[in-house]
Amino acid sequence: MFLEKLVPNRRPGAVAVEVAANRAIFFFHDGGTFRTEEVPFAPFLLLSSPEQLDGFDGAFELEPLSGQMLFSMLAKFPDIDHYNAALAFLKKNTRAPYSIYRDLSQQALLESGTRLFGSMSFPELRRLSFDLETRTTPGYDFPNADRPGDEIIIISLRDSTGWETVLSQETMNEKELIETFLKVVAERDPDVIEGHNICRFDLPYLETRAKRYKLKLTLGRDGSAPRKRPSRFTIAERLINYTRYEFYGRHTIDTLHLAMFYDMSNRNLESYNLKYLARHFKIASGDRTYLDGREISDAWTDDRQKLLAYALDDVRECEALSALLSPSYFYQTQILPMRYQDVIVRGTGTSLDALLTAEYLKQRHSLPQPEAARRFAGALTRAEASGVFRNVWHCDVRSLYPSIILAEGWVPAHDELGEFPRLLRALRTFRLEAKDAARTDPDPARRNYFQALQSSFKILINSFYGYLGFSQGTFNDYDMAERVTARGREILTSMLHFLNEAGAHVLEMDTDGIYFQPPEGVEDAAVFNARIQAVLPAGIEVELDARYEAMFSYKSKNYALLDSSGVVSITGAALKSRGLEPFQRKFMAAVVEHLLRNETEKIPLEYETLRRSIADRSIPLAELAKTENLNDSPETYRRKLEAGTGRRSAAYELALRSGRDYQSGDQVTYYLTGEKKKVSVVDNAKLLSDAPAEGRDENTAFYLNKLEELYANFAEFIRS
Repeated sequence: MFLEKLVPNRRPGAVAVEVAANRAIFFFHDGGTFRTEEVPFAPFLLLSSPEQLDGFDGAFELEPLSGQMLFSMLAKFPDIDHYNAALAFLKKNTRAPYSIYRDLSQQALLESGTRLFGSMSFPELRRLSFDLETRTTPGYDFPNADRPGDEIIIISLRDSTGWETVLSQETMNEKELIETFLKVVAERDPDVIEGHNICRFDLPYLETRAKRYKLKLTLGRDGSAPRKRPSRFTIAERLINYTRYEFYGRHTIDTLHLAMFYDMSNRNLESYNLKYLARHFKIASGDRTYLDGREISDAWTDDRQKLLAYALDDVRECEALSALLSPSYFYQTQILPMRYQDVIVRGTGTSLDALLTAEYLKQRHSLPQPEAARRFAGALTRAEASGVFRNVWHCDVRSLYPSIILAEGWVPAHDELGEFPRLLRALRTFRLEAKDAARTDPDPARRNYFQALQSSFKILINSFYGYLGFSQGTFNDYDMAERVTARGREILTSMLHFLNEAGAHVLEMDTDGIYFQPPEGVEDAAVFNARIQAVLPAGIEVELDARYEAMFSYKSKNYALLDSSGVVSITGAALKSRGLEPFQRKFMAAVVEHLLRNETEKIPLEYETLRRSIADRSIPLAELAKTENLNDSPETYRRKLEAGTGRRSAAYELALRSGRDYQSGDQVTYYLTGEKKKVSVVDNAKLLSDAPAEGRDENTAFYLNKLEELYANFAEFIRS
């Protein structure tokens, strides 16, 4: 009901959209039946001057838009061919700015007044998860679909109704296995095909193996093969490259991407591995079957039933992970003129821009050109103390930046219709109503619905400030962004002054919250919360939202917390970097946990045990090894070196020296040999798969030095 108030929808129940020539095709599930609806579609673009298409010999119509913004003319075309011809004409013949929506499905949703999944709840979405298990040719660390012997041996499937099956080469060959998989997908007819890391592994692997048998991956609703292209998205400052797959009439969701975006906001994941995620989110079964990836080929021969059980557990965890992390994106899709998979990977800035520009186009109002990007002062973040602290409280300003925007009545300079604050205020109101309903509705299913809904609203609400500094945002406003952060620093500073004067010990300040030890004798959090609230301006609400048994503060944005239930959470790359060898990550996690639990006497023993296991070579060699992805082919790496544009890399050098057919996308796991603690990594690296069966040769001096340096980083905290 909230979503329909915000964005009316002409076609409730549409689960997908495709465009062709001069029409848009919408897909619906009506009860047990499936139907499509075709509507006229005229692609469009925005012009800054009606003369820009003078001389274009194709058909088009011009519609003037109201207001004073730059893009004041809407040009509509009878079909996609005329639209593409106009784009080519503009690119060649005009220097005046014009604006386009490259995604034609977004245009179709905008102009038809339709949003996907309207009036649906998440459980109504038909999702199908799948997972591959493959052989690996002896001598290699990881499977590669181009190697003849690296066959798909198992495909496990599960859908959102609870139906599941395991297909395997027990009863068919690889070609028949792929054909059966395609048949099953067609029969189950999902709206969404999903899996963990399917865009970089399962789908490319399946596609490559299918080509060996001249099979077409008929995964589209019309029996078509997938459309694909290289793509990328940004998480924090990391650029994630992947292959984008699109199935006609369906959506493609990679739960690896869902986990990455979750971690961007929560910063508490140590790995994106499916088994780790299942344990972290408590969706792993108590009798879950575990196998190391390197054991799969042997298990197919020696313990097939265990491998089949492992494969089924994999796909069960994938479907459960999607059910946990997908709903907020599902409900965002109900108000955004975007496809489901795009809502996930395009980021909140793009999503909010789509929401805002949709309102302008609906009212046939002109649109501005985004401001040029520039730097501006950001949030107040710093560590006030380092060490281990007991009885730590956290106070959080609820939606600090959105609250500032509304309290101050600020509007982006080019938002002539005032849609930015209107949508922000409406989303905040709807979120509060949804939160109340999630708490009070007697129906558990409806409580889950409202909880997912309020989570979706929260994501969008928190994106409003970031949008002001989004370089591609139509209504971005860097001056306003700077005013917001300046006001935020003032508010956080006023809280800091109050806490210091009240006798609290402030430990960490991070954007919109403060970790601190309360003043001596203060026990009532509600009373102290009211005292903090009293120093804040109208419209800004503070909440003492958590109390912790202990906090380890390492440096700014790097800390660990021990909650009242005994759970430890670690935040920050300095404490859990994935670039470290496994033995370092495990040791660091153990040290941090001992510090939090006041067990410092156990840390020297932990260190000595690990040191001895490295020195006497009893530690599993895999604990010392690094794994790196080959983003380029070894041959491309060689060419870059020869051209002087590349840097030497141990992983690529090993791939080239191995004589094996390593490809882009393969992983290389290696350790270091030698006798000195300071050695060249490139010149002393050795593939883990080439380690001798007897007489280990790892560089113990190198690894012992790494351990000693890591231990020294924590020495001051252990002594104190």
